[in-house]
Amino acid sequence: MSNAVAQDDTPAHSVSQLAEILAQGCKPRDLWRIGTEHEKFGFIRPEAAASGVSPQSGRPAYAAPPYAPAGIEDVLTGLRQGAPDSWEPIMDAGSMIGLKGQNAAKGAGISLEPAGQFELSGAPLENLHETAQELAEHFDTVRPIARKLGLGFSALGFHPTAPRSELPWMPKTRYGIMRNYMPKVGKLGLDMMQRTCTVQVNLDFGSEQDMVRKMQVSMALQPVATALFANSPFVEGKATDYLSNRARIWTDTDNERAGMPACVFEDDFSFERYVEWALDVPMYFVVRDGKMRNVAGRSFRAWMNGDRQEGLEDIRPTLSDFEDHLTTVFPDVRLKQFLEMRGADAGSAEMMVAQSALWVGLLYDDAALEAAYELVRERPWEDYVKLRALVPAQALDTPWGEGTVRDLAAQVIGIAMDGLQGRGRVDEESGQEEWAYLAPLTALAAGAPTQAERWLERYYGAWMGDASRIFLESEI
Repeated sequence: MSNAVAQDDTPAHSVSQLAEILAQGCKPRDLWRIGTEHEKFGFIRPEAAASGVSPQSGRPAYAAPPYAPAGIEDVLTGLRQGAPDSWEPIMDAGSMIGLKGQNAAKGAGISLEPAGQFELSGAPLENLHETAQELAEHFDTVRPIARKLGLGFSALGFHPTAPRSELPWMPKTRYGIMRNYMPKVGKLGLDMMQRTCTVQVNLDFGSEQDMVRKMQVSMALQPVATALFANSPFVEGKATDYLSNRARIWTDTDNERAGMPACVFEDDFSFERYVEWALDVPMYFVVRDGKMRNVAGRSFRAWMNGDRQEGLEDIRPTLSDFEDHLTTVFPDVRLKQFLEMRGADAGSAEMMVAQSALWVGLLYDDAALEAAYELVRERPWEDYVKLRALVPAQALDTPWGEGTVRDLAAQVIGIAMDGLQGRGRVDEESGQEEWAYLAPLTALAAGAPTQAERWLERYYGAWMGDASRIFLESEI
């Protein structure tokens, strides 16, 4: 769900001016939309690897496809050729690194994560029925293009088999900058870039007060989402002590720009307070004349204040520079001109829609939002920050109070159910209501195993320790 605007070269000079960029996201309720994004790992199908005529002949089965030849670039090309009026290429130094939706796909986008993880950024949609349809249509479109190339795609939270050295890098300038900078600020940043996939939902707010309430509730409850959607128990072909290795990776990626910023839970949290936090997150890049300059580690605040900074001496910051900078901060809930929920592993199609349903139910109904706020305020904010570090290992079985996170999740899902029932959005064809998309989560709250636990059962059972079997069983 994009908030892209035209390039704004207005000089950036104050916190209040930058906060106004965020405030422009305030919308009346009838314009609130749902934007679902998800990533998935590409892999070489085993029959294609063994064939003498496939583009993948001779490549290892289940290996990640390259950018080119016969790889991710060709998937982008196939999508564009199949719907030339719907997709416009996004180029970076002569390489196609994504697609921008036009006409029927307006507001949607296709992008590539660092190792070729394939991402759909969904269009802003009015209800969850449209979300489910968008995901199904995307999978139905990508699947035959991938199969023709001997490829498949699986939605998992962490790459289950490949070491980082065996994964490709996409030709995206931004990723080159991050690749060099990440090892300086955390131990696991490159793993985050190359070996993780997520699903997120992007939601609107009506006012600054509404943003604050939604931000605090959703930030506190991201660890619950991590537990519910845990789907990454394997690393390099072996079972690990974690049910969400994706979430574990985020605990040591770059803690200056990630996690649960303390300012969100302060009494005076506001658009300006978020800007103050973002200004002190080190920069990655700045764009001038269509080219990206590497200014990793520089301070946007110092630049705005006129202090000399290497690589920035000849230019002054603009509003567009700050909007670019906002895309380089990675809190568990990211504030732009909407809110991005970032705590969940990628997973099955029904779980992806369930993730959107959970947050729509909690945040888009006034009574549900207030009930969720009252629930989370039963414990100090610090408890949720501590919980974030614990749930990657035990997910729903993580201790919480006198019970477990599963108990907390059951309460949260109940509130979301009420919120979706309050919205009353019924699919005209099927008669289904939005709350039905919570079904896989209500099963989890009642004791069903997480996606990760189901894979572990397969690993120790039918797969006989062969984690590569997950690719075909999780294929979209």
